[in-house]
Amino acid sequence: MPRINRAIELLESGQPVYYTAAGEISYEGGLAEAATWADFLLIDYEHRPFDMTALRSFMRGLVDAGPTRSGHRMPAIFCTLPASGKSASEVLDNQWQITHLLNAGVHGLVLCRARDPEAVKAFVDCSRFVFHRDAEGGPGTGLRGNGGQQHPAEIWGISPEEYLQRADPWPLNPAGELLLGLKLEDQECAAAADECLAVPGLAYAEWGPGDMGMSFGYPTNHDPPYPPEMEVVRQKIKTATQSAGLAFLMSWDDAEMSPEDKARFLFDDQQVKVVAAGPNGAAFASVGRRHTGRRLPA
Repeated sequence: MPRINRAIELLESGQPVYYTAAGEISYEGGLAEAATWADFLLIDYEHRPFDMTALRSFMRGLVDAGPTRSGHRMPAIFCTLPASGKSASEVLDNQWQITHLLNAGVHGLVLCRARDPEAVKAFVDCSRFVFHRDAEGGPGTGLRGNGGQQHPAEIWGISPEEYLQRADPWPLNPAGELLLGLKLEDQECAAAADECLAVPGLAYAEWGPGDMGMSFGYPTNHDPPYPPEMEVVRQKIKTATQSAGLAFLMSWDDAEMSPEDKARFLFDDQQVKVVAAGPNGAAFASVGRRHTGRRLPA
């Protein structure tokens, strides 16, 4: 069965996934972004206005200007949540945010400041329909209910019945088309990383150098070289993520590196699978795709 979510198709084949930030969230913005070089676009609702009418228009623009050069209906769209993962109650009290984003037809969600494994579990539960099964095949604990499946099914180009089956987190559900990620972006997140990453239903995680730097007292150390304490925690979160069988997301904007050196560092040395391509992202993605022998068109 063809994949709806191009990012999953790439991860299944062992290829890195490249993303960039979405621009204007409007119908016209969707028309313009449909031909993006990126494998997915990230909409930062942690910081920007949570406007679901604009998001639905944006998604419609992507569909109307599609398909992509890879033959997919649209680029995958991921969103950071306004609510954070500091506690299960914060996630559960803001379940409506997850529901509205998924009902708009997005393909992935990111929980920021994931400090509490119970918050991560709530994040996964809020993203799953009630009838889906757990990792052992038993009754699941999903909280997403009936009634909102018609619109996202139209965006995905499938029936509501098929949407109900496929709108589930991969790889927990091998047929799922949703990707769920974590930002482990401060010292408290790093301390709880192993427990948070063990929650079934996740696909990837990142260490969030901007906020991580702030938690160490470095407000502008988003890019390398990093102070020793930041480098230690980066390695800790990378190891924990990869040990949990999840893809590690990282950017690396080092002015001393050529694009070829950066590709070797990210993909050969660090085994990064999701890349924030950064400045000149399209050019770097072209270099990186050649380096890893990617065949799927961008």
